Amino acid sequence: MIIHRVKTGQTPESIAEEYGIPVQSLLSENGLTSDEPLVTGQELVILVPEVTYTVKTGDSLYSVADEYGTTVNRLLADNPSLRGNPLIYPGQTLVIKYSGEKSRDLIVNGYAYPFIDEAVLRSVLPYLTYLTVFTYGFREDGSLIPADDAEITGIARSYGVKTLLLISTLGEDGKFNNMLSTRLFSDTAAQERLIGALLEAVRSRGYSGVEVDFEYIPRDDANRYVLFLTRLADALHAGGYQLFTALAPKTSADQPGLLYEGHDYGAIGKITDYVILMTYEWGYKYGPPGAVAPVGNVERVVKYAITEIPPDRILLGIPNYGYDWQLPYVSGITAAEGISNETAVSRAREVGSEIEYDTVSQSPFYYYTADGKEHVVWFENAQSISEKLKLVNEYGLAGISIWNTMKYFPQLYLVLNSEYGIK
Repeated sequence: MIIHRVKTGQTPESIAEEYGIPVQSLLSENGLTSDEPLVTGQELVILVPEVTYTVKTGDSLYSVADEYGTTVNRLLADNPSLRGNPLIYPGQTLVIKYSGEKSRDLIVNGYAYPFIDEAVLRSVLPYLTYLTVFTYGFREDGSLIPADDAEITGIARSYGVKTLLLISTLGEDGKFNNMLSTRLFSDTAAQERLIGALLEAVRSRGYSGVEVDFEYIPRDDANRYVLFLTRLADALHAGGYQLFTALAPKTSADQPGLLYEGHDYGAIGKITDYVILMTYEWGYKYGPPGAVAPVGNVERVVKYAITEIPPDRILLGIPNYGYDWQLPYVSGITAAEGISNETAVSRAREVGSEIEYDTVSQSPFYYYTADGKEHVVWFENAQSISEKLKLVNEYGLAGISIWNTMKYFPQLYLVLNSEYGIK
């Protein structure tokens, strides 16, 4: 795999010629069209096939996989132009193997809302181990507020991807409310009702387990949260199911702040099968402009986490989005626009900006002016994703968790698939 940063004047044709690959492969793999000019500073992932196969009449993706001793999902991942669709036609060229070796296999979790576009869902499923459905909620009495999840979980399972039911503090009003968890922790009957309802939902809807994402837990509730997780873990494990827990990005045990104080890394790490480090949102909607996940900040969280939790039970959070801030930033007033990485690049094309790369945070950014107002955009690209993935190997983590998969970002999956296998 080569990450190519576009220089002024370069075209898909000139880049394809430079690397000796078909221009159509370069375009389709990177999610580009021939009528879109490249942006200076934009990054493309260059893949060089080592083994290819030309489809013959009567072939199916299943027969090709069988012939080469691989899997359909592996072929779908290695041929992103298929967009997760196993239909092939005579004369089509399939990549069986790219040059270069993968370092190891990872667990890959991805989050999705039930209303995800089906084409996007099918495009990302070949790269996932788990799909976490966001989100179930609950009422004060512990009764469950379900999600409309039948279609999304059914499609995921058709790809052999395990599904996780995410439970959060989403109330009946559709808003997140950490007081729901506080009341739950002091009400044994409500806990029993919620745990029972979760077990029934997991069993009846074909989930592999539950992910708990309770945020902004007060310090006084930290031990009660651990007790609740213990009860839930015992019930899930007795039924053969798994427990995942999302953790705020802490760098020390006594880190102050409502986001951090209720998450006891050491205690939670002993209970849950896997923890997910929410290593993003340093640059956030209401905060000052900056990288969403500066690699140095991410690494500091990982360094602390492995002192409390075995690395092979940790999934590193990977953001799949960016923000556009209007300048000057005014605290309490400025609210950034959340955008996809693809939108970030297309916006740079529209306004004629050159994408720059900050080597400290290992993140791309650019400035532009619209309607007389200056803006700055920070987002993720192939290199920023690659830098974060290096931490997974360096610290021996179990894998990654992508927040979120709602917008298809080809370079994320190209880099992931080039460097790692998917468990």
